[in-house]
Amino acid sequence: MSLEHQGVLQDAFAEVSRFRTELYACLTARGDALFELCDALLCTDGPVRTLVDLALAPEHRRGHGALYGGLNQGRIDVARLRRALASMPLPRTADGRIVLAADVSPWLRPDANTCADRAFCHTFGRGEGKHQMIPGWPYSIVAALETGRTSWTAVLDAVRLEPGADVAAVTTVQLREVVERLVAAGQWKPGDPEVLVVLDAGYDAPRIAHLLSDLPVEILGRLRSDRVMRRPTPPRVYDPKGGRPPKHGGEFVFGNPATWGTEQSVTVTDTRLYGKATAQAWDRLHPRLTRRAAWLDHHGPLPIIEGTIMRLVVEKLPSGGVNKPVWLWWSGTSATAAEVNRCWQSFLRRFDLEHTFRLFKQTLGWTKPRLRSSEAADRWTWLVIAAYAQLRLARPLATDLRRPWEKPAEPNRLTPARVRRGFRNLCTKTGSPAGAPKPSRPGPGRPPGSKNRRPATRHDVGRVLVTGEAHTRPAHHRKGTKPRRTSGTDTVGRAP
Repeated sequence: MSLEHQGVLQDAFAEVSRFRTELYACLTARGDALFELCDALLCTDGPVRTLVDLALAPEHRRGHGALYGGLNQGRIDVARLRRALASMPLPRTADGRIVLAADVSPWLRPDANTCADRAFCHTFGRGEGKHQMIPGWPYSIVAALETGRTSWTAVLDAVRLEPGADVAAVTTVQLREVVERLVAAGQWKPGDPEVLVVLDAGYDAPRIAHLLSDLPVEILGRLRSDRVMRRPTPPRVYDPKGGRPPKHGGEFVFGNPATWGTEQSVTVTDTRLYGKATAQAWDRLHPRLTRRAAWLDHHGPLPIIEGTIMRLVVEKLPSGGVNKPVWLWWSGTSATAAEVNRCWQSFLRRFDLEHTFRLFKQTLGWTKPRLRSSEAADRWTWLVIAAYAQLRLARPLATDLRRPWEKPAEPNRLTPARVRRGFRNLCTKTGSPAGAPKPSRPGPGRPPGSKNRRPATRHDVGRVLVTGEAHTRPAHHRKGTKPRRTSGTDTVGRAP
């Protein structure tokens, strides 16, 4: 082992130990139980199927009652944990740029009528394989992306969307706080390249770019293929008939090539999976805003948010499907060929966040617990994020404990699931700041044969992205059923 490689391992070990100490300091109530629950999540063999199985792990020295007590009555200093995540080493592009991605992932709870703060979550591929709206807890997650083919991301923040919340408004505040924490932690300094934020088609990229215009960020978002943009305002020409000068230029219809005109930049790139990738860019295009929906309460004249429209077409798809063009909107203008390639390649890296969601749900068991309280769900979510952060820090230290049918991988190219297999050996070296459990006697519980005289309250299911209408649907929405009595006032809203 070279001295340089040994120094890298020592630095990685120090980072893991430092983060574990900071994580324990963030657990302000029932910290020992929560910390050992996080260790059990990291060291359990195989995927997490049920929450109570984690109490059987050797790293969890307490009973299953302490496990549920920590989630229900514990407290986590989320602000301090967010600062700890922002101060960790972050992945960067070749020019030193930080690339962030934001997306919403649901924790589905369709049959949990006693859970509060549920909202209808958009899903696809369940049951008949079509778009459905299923009750659950939607979480908006922001992560830093790596370059190249990888399944790793650096999760920096998570916010649960409450019923009636505007996704674009919540995401804007979330991104602002994340960028401010990165600046405070020294991850971005004046003179560095601006932070690139990549969004999918469900976000209003021009609106988010307008709200974050005072920060050193660039917004890159995908647009629907039926959008219509406007060209820059034409120069004012004297008209003897009078009238108000035009505010917008000609239309740029995505579905009508006759309106596109000549592009400002065209790039062709040979890729291994997609063949030739052709990207076209048109400069200084903006959407025509109207005073409705999100701009209903805007004071003053509506802004003109100019950007660059990019159209990406690939020669083939690995799955053999129809290679439809992808339309992107970038908040910058006067894009060069290098910037066009950087934008669409960064957008393709956004799908690495889907690998993180899959790891959270299928391996770490993020959505497996059937918790009633949304606050307990938030605590469990942050424990999963903290566990994933430790896996990312332990990448150089992990040993490849591969299965006989798996291909060998380089030490620093292991997937998160393969790093988790060897984390138990690392956990014994770092130690645990949690105190030893104290002997206690379990409570008597409910007497056998007695009935529950305090039934749990049933809650309505709310909606997300609501504008000027009721955001709840009563629990008796099914035809032919009687209304249920709830603790609050029933608000009727149409189904999404």
